[in-house]
Amino acid sequence: MVNRVIVGAHYGMGSWLAQRITAVIMAVYSLILGFVLIEEGPFDYAEWQELFANGWMRVATLLFAAGLAWHAWVGMRDIWMDYVKQDGLRLALQVLTVLLLACYLGWAVQVLWR
Repeated sequence: MVNRVIVGAHYGMGSWLAQRITAVIMAVYSLILGFVLIEEGPFDYAEWQELFANGWMRVATLLFAAGLAWHAWVGMRDIWMDYVKQDGLRLALQVLTVLLLACYLGWAVQVLWR
């Protein structure tokens, strides 16, 4: 008889799907930005300002930043759950990770809509 020990919060399919969706969002944004850079050539500050004056570019960049933060959260959460066995330390690292990613995302919003 096999004795299965069930542990964790069973994120499984949701985490897997979140990683794939955010990876696709980041890949599409990277392709769009790469195409713009190849098409327009080297940018100076005024051209970067003009590019990001477009609402669609700001929204796309914000989606990229949010996707990156979510992707990083899922990955770091899994690392903390797999390798840090002390509950208190794991919780502290997870909270620190969430706060750091929220600060990065807030900073991205501030840069985009200043």
